[in-house]
Amino acid sequence: MINKDSLTHHISAQFNAELEEVRSHLLAMGGLVEKQVNDAVTALIDADSGLAQQVREIDDQINQMERNIDEECIRILARRQPAASDLRLIISISKSVIDLERIGDEATKIAKRAIELCENGESPRGYVEVRHIGDQVRKMVQESLDAFARFDADLALSVAKYDKTIDREYKTALRELVTYMMEDPRSITRVLSIIWVLRSLERIGDHARNIAELVIYLVRGTDVKHLGLARMEEEVKGTADKG
Repeated sequence: MINKDSLTHHISAQFNAELEEVRSHLLAMGGLVEKQVNDAVTALIDADSGLAQQVREIDDQINQMERNIDEECIRILARRQPAASDLRLIISISKSVIDLERIGDEATKIAKRAIELCENGESPRGYVEVRHIGDQVRKMVQESLDAFARFDADLALSVAKYDKTIDREYKTALRELVTYMMEDPRSITRVLSIIWVLRSLERIGDHARNIAELVIYLVRGTDVKHLGLARMEEEVKGTADKG
């Protein structure tokens, strides 16, 4: 099992510094991505095309951060040839940045829809659902990053569990909006934009869950991606059958 103190156990102070630096870069990227999600949802709800454009412009910065962190991980693997928990840390970081970059992509898609709705007129429905699900997935992203920062497998587990709630609420909102479009075909184009926004938010939740699963892998040493929530909880709580 790994915790924060594990990062300072190396004979080489330089190796300690390299591991801490790449981890801090991941968390900095995560903070920017979290802000992107928040700003994209705010831009949509407030019909703020200027804020939406800012979200789109930050996407290049997010992509560059992903490339930089990936290169850092490759350099550490090549020079240090880490083993055990150090190797898990590098793997978890290199996979998490992919999910963070994809969260940024989804935020950019939301910003694009926000600009379209500013130009074409607001949707008659769906903003309450966007605000609600948007707040929840932003919290999922935040807590998955907090779990990574603190090596907190329990918090990561709660994020993974919450993804089920997001999926359920997304499907409920989708049914209601499709029904509304059938009743008022004139609204179809604008309501479809909201549906695509909700789809992006649901995908952001999926990526936050992926990061949470990587935290559990990092801390517990078990790949839980395909285990299901019950087995995942057993791994986190240390009750899994190792037989």
